Amino acid sequence: MTDLKNAGVPDGTPKSTQPASSRSGLEPELGGGFRTENERTGLEPELGGVIRQKGVYVDEPTCIGCKHCAHVARNTFYIEPGYGRSRVFRQDGDAFEIVQEAIDTCPVDCIHWVDYTQLQQLEADRKYQQVNILGSQIPATYTKRVVPKKAGRKPRPISLDESGPGL
Repeated sequence: MTDLKNAGVPDGTPKSTQPASSRSGLEPELGGGFRTENERTGLEPELGGVIRQKGVYVDEPTCIGCKHCAHVARNTFYIEPGYGRSRVFRQDGDAFEIVQEAIDTCPVDCIHWVDYTQLQQLEADRKYQQVNILGSQIPATYTKRVVPKKAGRKPRPISLDESGPGL
């Protein structure tokens, strides 16, 4: 009977205990192409470890669509075409220094470093945020002031000649 644990390995040694030199380096585990150690440490870049411990988040309702961040860190930010605001599409797209420069160029400080544990919750909360399209009219219900009219008061006529009162 064939031992399934060691199947496919020529010398019978389990794949997880083989020395790093005999491995291809392209195993499907996290960080397989970049690691030289045999075991996972939990600090791989994909897990927010050695390279980054925090993720980037854009507060879209605060964003004014200036596009500075998308011009500086092109592999991390893009301008969402429907609303004209910035969004992060790839956490590891640019180096830390470039992303920090993009954050520093933001005129309204809407880009933040957040912990990876908070990032997933913030992304879920974004579904329920109302983001107005930049350059479009704001609905009248948001801007209409309701001022009660006083009874018995007539509007004062506006005079266009220079001899008006107070001159």
